[in-house]
Amino acid sequence: MTYLMLFKYTQKGLENIRESPKRVESAKQVIKAVGGEVKAFYLLMGEYDTAMLVDAPNPEAIAKASLSVGSRGNVTCKTLAAFNEGEFNKMISALP
Repeated sequence: MTYLMLFKYTQKGLENIRESPKRVESAKQVIKAVGGEVKAFYLLMGEYDTAMLVDAPNPEAIAKASLSVGSRGNVTCKTLAAFNEGEFNKMISALP
C-alpha cells in the first residue's frame, strides 16, 4: 500500500532546522524498521513543509512510523492512503 506522509515543522523543528537532513534519514530508518520503504522525499511550499511517498505493508505499520516520527517533537504528521492510477481505474470500473 502507498501512503503520502505530510509533515509540518514544529517550533522545535524550526529551531533545529540544520538537523533536518539527519532527521529525514532517521525517519527513513523508522519506516524501514516497520517494513516500509520511502520512495521519495520532497520539500514543499504551502500548507505542509515536507512530504514522503512511502510504501508500507499495512495501515498499522504506517501508523507506527507516523507516531514514532511525530513523538520526537520536530514535526507533526498527516498520513494519507494513496492509490495509483491502475488502482483508481479498477475501483471506478467496479462501481455499482
